Amino acid sequence: MSSYICDMKPIESISVFDMLKIGVGPSSSHTLGPWRAGLQFIKLLNTKRALAKTTHIKVELYGSLSLTGRGHATDTAIMMGLLGTDPVTFPVEQIQTEIDTIGQQKSLLLNGIHPLAFDPSTDIIFHREFLTFHPNGLRFTALLANGSDLSQTYYSIGGGFVVTSERKRGKRKIEALGHFPYPIAKGTELLAYCQETGLPISGVVMANELSLRSAQDIKDGINEIWRVMLDSMYTGCHTSGTLPGGLNVTRRAYETHKNLIGSKPYNDPVSWIQSIRQTEVKFRQILKWVTCFALAVNEVNASLGRVVTAPTNGSAGVIPAVMMYYMVIENHDANLEDVHRFMLVASEIGSLFKKGSTISAALGGCQAEIGVSSAMAAGALTELMGGTPEQVLMAAEIAMEHHLGLTCDPIGGLVQIPCIERNAMGAIKAINACEMALDGDPKSAKVPFDKVIATMWETAQDMTTKYKETSEGGLAIQVNMSDC
Repeated sequence: MSSYICDMKPIESISVFDMLKIGVGPSSSHTLGPWRAGLQFIKLLNTKRALAKTTHIKVELYGSLSLTGRGHATDTAIMMGLLGTDPVTFPVEQIQTEIDTIGQQKSLLLNGIHPLAFDPSTDIIFHREFLTFHPNGLRFTALLANGSDLSQTYYSIGGGFVVTSERKRGKRKIEALGHFPYPIAKGTELLAYCQETGLPISGVVMANELSLRSAQDIKDGINEIWRVMLDSMYTGCHTSGTLPGGLNVTRRAYETHKNLIGSKPYNDPVSWIQSIRQTEVKFRQILKWVTCFALAVNEVNASLGRVVTAPTNGSAGVIPAVMMYYMVIENHDANLEDVHRFMLVASEIGSLFKKGSTISAALGGCQAEIGVSSAMAAGALTELMGGTPEQVLMAAEIAMEHHLGLTCDPIGGLVQIPCIERNAMGAIKAINACEMALDGDPKSAKVPFDKVIATMWETAQDMTTKYKETSEGGLAIQVNMSDC
């Protein structure tokens, strides 16, 4: 795997809305990315004035996208993208109806307007071989009426990010960094800006965001991100049954929540928060609440529900669970301003991991997903708890340090086992890392934040392919579908 190019080497100006994206489960790299790639291919066809001339389309999946694509609903996502639907707003309950219609009629409406013969069983092709740039490769080819064709290869590099090639765009991205008054590529640079300005990490990140959009747009955008996070927790806690996919995994958040909430009254997610604040708070209950929040989100994710990549779909439960922990356990006066600060800090920590390592499990194993999300949540919680910028990065480092080497080996290629439970573990580790950092002295820390990022990338390169979202090793082969 060392032949793969790290997906972040050129410095990028990464916004909070790049790191935290609203989308559809179960995977940011295998579902949201291919969905967005389909939309990009439609845009390319429109640019070339070729959409109406298209007579046939085939899609080829490579590497990890092929090996675990069916379990991650990659084929579904591709078709939804070709239909021209928006993963942020399209009603998730209608997805299966659209897919069933395509399968039955062997046709689809390209971009929702152009009828096209399309048979998913033959026009979506799964190749086991890997492309050289990134393990998550897919190629769209459109046959045109004049006999020519138009082809484009995309790479889904994690977190819903999609690129078309190696960093030929590097110069453009470095120029884009000029938008930010405080360009940041490393933790040491972030701390230097905090010392120079006297701002907390959230303040520095907010200043960068203001170079891209208005303060109100930033607040509105983060509010919407939190609304989706809260809704995914609420939905997961109030939905029973078995998850789709064949593993027969029983949803656990429902029963856990029912036992914890008791008879406390509420009518919606907002009043739900108030009711949770009135429940018994002992150590076991805290563990169960945090676990419940994380499980709820990822059970929604596993059933193609709407979640927020944080930084990926597979790790979408950690950040909302830790934010909710702060709101219902640590600070009953917490409000949207606290949510804004939390998300700003979390996104910056995630962007540093993306720039210095990877957030793609296909490139770095689960340390790149749960490890990064735990680090993001740990650092963000530390600022809300009154920690210094140095303690914020110390907490993020502690959280990642204890996820180093974590493999990605989903049973059956589904984002269920061990993925759902790992979100709960990542959330608990984040809270623990925060507490250790608050009690610690960053000056005496033996492992700097930037060093743990470098170590994570080195570990990712040393990790064998079978532990990188291919379901060819670990639990994925030790535990068969029939065992479940």
